[in-house]
Parts: sequence; structure tokens; C-alpha cells
Amino acid sequence: MKFLHSTEGRLAVIAAVVFLAMSALAPDRFLSVQNMTSMAFQFPEFAILALAMTVTMLTGGIDLSVVGIANLSAIIAATILTQVTGGGAGIVLIAFTAAIGVGVAAGLMNGILVANLGLPPILATLGSGLIFTGIAIALTGGSAVMGFPDATAWIGNSTVLGIPTPLILFGLLALGLSLLLTRTGFGVKLRMYGANPLAARFAAINIDATLIKVYVLSGALAAIAGMVVMSRANSAKADYGSSYLLLAVLIAVLGGVNPYGGYGKVIGVVLAVLTMQFLSSGLNMVGVSNFARELIWGSLLILVMIVNTWRASGRRT
Repeated sequence: MKFLHSTEGRLAVIAAVVFLAMSALAPDRFLSVQNMTSMAFQFPEFAILALAMTVTMLTGGIDLSVVGIANLSAIIAATILTQVTGGGAGIVLIAFTAAIGVGVAAGLMNGILVANLGLPPILATLGSGLIFTGIAIALTGGSAVMGFPDATAWIGNSTVLGIPTPLILFGLLALGLSLLLTRTGFGVKLRMYGANPLAARFAAINIDATLIKVYVLSGALAAIAGMVVMSRANSAKADYGSSYLLLAVLIAVLGGVNPYGGYGKVIGVVLAVLTMQFLSSGLNMVGVSNFARELIWGSLLILVMIVNTWRASGRRT
């Protein structure tokens, strides 16, 4: 039973238990094809943000600006789509490219604050997140930007061979990130720094460059998440996905990513995403309010941290 002794094995069991529990509470609605399809369209939004959070947490840092980056990127794309007439799919591609460029620039700013200026990641990204949100509000006056070409809806609302496009996108990003972290020199450097920053410096790793790349990658992933949200909602606004930050952190921690850095697997994050989506959908069907769900998520985050801390203390003794 080695499988159950691994973090990923336990997560697989938890995901199965949550799925069965929610199926028992509302079998007709939870197990319906409509609900399964709806979940497949919904969870990639915050799942991609969880991937962004995972990358930074592997270094012992965190990125609290991911939602701000996602919304600002979406607003920049939305502005291009509404201000430039004609072009069809071409202008959509330009807008999406510009949005990812915004995410990369925002991630570069975070990387410079953390790596070159030496600011604590939690404070640097908290401040930058407020800046990004402030810029988004200034650009829109706090209103939603709407009126996009029909091609904009493809990434968030279409299917490919019957599979929701957002789900395919998340799968490709998760696979790519997993390969990046496990099969490249960058991934080795990232994990080494997260596990032992001093040893990484003695190993002549360029820490500043590695951290900057980490936050640039996080910003790009956040921008992609913003595009999915914009496409699904057919609008962009500065305060979309306000609960996604807590959810992204919770998923990363629940998925076995060590918040102190050094350890974490993408498969664990994927299993945590499925667990949270099953739980969220099931709670919604039994009438639990959004406020109560956030209470449950926050409590679960603290509980997981306590359990992980106790287990780590047990291993040291």
C-alpha cells in the first residue's frame, strides 16, 4: 500500500471520497451530464491560477497578485477588442498576445521586487496586486468591459471533440509545467533553491535570474487564466475572481506543495483541483452559500497547514 503513503495517493483517495459523498447527497443533479460538463468548464479558471501559485511556492515564496494580474490582462485584451473594429480572429489573437505580454511584464515587476530588491514575496506581491487592481479600475472606472467579437468566446465556451476547451488548455499547461519542473535544468534549480537557498548559492546557481523567471512564469499563467475568465463571462472587470486567490493557495497547499519551498508535484495540484471542484459543486447543490464555502475553504487551509506542520515535526524527531 505504498500508494496510500504518498501525498498524491492520499489525495486521490480524498478526491474519490468527496466525489462519492457529493454523489450521495445529490445524485440526480451532481451526476448529471450537465453538471459534469459545467464543472469541466468552470474549474480551469482557478486551476490555472493554482499552477501559477505552485511555481512561486516551490521557491518558498508566494504570488498574491495573480488575480490582479489576471484581471488587468483581461481588461487590456478587452480594451483592444472593443476599440479596434474588424479583424475577427486576428484581432482576438493580438488581444490575447497583448494580455500575456501584460502578465509577463507584471511577473517581471514582481521578480525584480523579490530577487533584486530583496522584498519578502508576500509583501511585494500583495502591494503589486493592489497596484494592478488599481490600474484596472482606473482604466475602466470599475465597470465591466463588454462587446467582444464572437471568436473571443472560443477559448472559454467551446469544445474540441466534445471536450471543453478550457479543460484541454489546463491539461496542456499542467503537463507542460510538470515537464518543466521535472525534466529541465530550470526545474532542478528552482527546487534546489526552494529546498536549501544557501546550498543553491554555493552551487553557483544564479538565484536572481531563477526567481525572476519564476515570477514571469507565474504572471504569464495568471494572464492565461484571465483570458479564460474573460472568454467565459464575455466581459472583463477589475474585481472578477475575488475568491480565487484563497482557492489557489488552498489548492497548492492541499496538493502537497510545501509552502516553505522545495517540494510539490503538479499531479498533486491537479488532484486537489478536482477535490475542490467536487466539493464546491456539491455544496452549491445542497444550498450552502458562497460565504459559508469561503469559511469552509479557509478552515480547510488552516487544517491542512496544521497537519503538514505536525507531520514535518514528527519526521524531524
